[in-house]
Amino acid sequence: MTDLKEIIQNAALSHNLENSQITAILKDDSINDFLFACADKVREKYVGNEIHLRGLIEFSNICKCSCKYCGIRKENTSVERYRLSENEIILLAQKAKQYGYKTIVLQSGEDSFYSTEKMISIIKKIKSMDFAITLSIGEKTYDEYKAYKDAGADRYLLRIETTDENLYKNMHPNMSFENRINCLKNLKKLGFETGTGCLVGLPGQSIESLANDILFFKELNADMIGLGPFIPAPDTPLKNETGGTLTLALKVMALTRLLLPDINIPATTAMETLAPDGRIIALKSGANVVMPNVTDENCKQKYTIYPGKAGLNNTPEEYKSCITSKIESIGRKISNGYGFRNKF
Repeated sequence: MTDLKEIIQNAALSHNLENSQITAILKDDSINDFLFACADKVREKYVGNEIHLRGLIEFSNICKCSCKYCGIRKENTSVERYRLSENEIILLAQKAKQYGYKTIVLQSGEDSFYSTEKMISIIKKIKSMDFAITLSIGEKTYDEYKAYKDAGADRYLLRIETTDENLYKNMHPNMSFENRINCLKNLKKLGFETGTGCLVGLPGQSIESLANDILFFKELNADMIGLGPFIPAPDTPLKNETGGTLTLALKVMALTRLLLPDINIPATTAMETLAPDGRIIALKSGANVVMPNVTDENCKQKYTIYPGKAGLNNTPEEYKSCITSKIESIGRKISNGYGFRNKF
């Protein structure tokens, strides 16, 4: 095979790679620094040096799903469950406005308490505050997605988690891989900025499968990709499994940047959970978004999708100040825009 550095350089220009090339790069750690540097240059060329901050509100940890890796799966009886009222959600959005955020990310478990009518009301009230709105609330029907879009939602994050159909079905009891794909297609059809992503290091996941995940992101032409290392959660079927590594997650992220140069890629909390400077490393390896948590301290401690989440002991003000300082320390600045994808 051609020298891997040459393949990476070519991908930085053509934004194309084959599965065998991605697999070879993922397996070879001798070229990691070169890969990260190339991804950082592509990031700078296409999305610039501004970092977009999105204020994250985790408004319910109640979930009807049984995903084997997730700490808030419905079978986990050790989790103290909560759901926020509409007024509580709006109050958090008002605080996020005071902190200077331009985007609100509304995230929850798949909680049927929040009917379409309730979500429409919440979306409209937050939209009236001049926010861009991202939803991350799971699988819905086409009509539900359309109602959210008509109410003012701009973006939707629905991670595929893995494109290996057998692994997907193993990890997601009683869920349909086909429906997951269909939901993503519906979101694109409706004009949402569509986000997806994967867990890196799931038990039984192959490097070839991760390469297919990256190619799936390219085929979908996703507008944002959120990914991170698998971190085993207590009280789940995978509690004793080996977790994913920060390095492999960063490599998947960097390759995604090469293939989709103009999209938004968060430096995820899971990366900072594995390493104190994980987010900064990610921002220097292709990422351009950070999603600080603005949920109140009591609730965010209970949104335990995996253990040891970074930032749990910081107030929203403290975290905003901390991440701003870190971002400025690497010569980047906080954007004052809404952070929509500017397609090239």
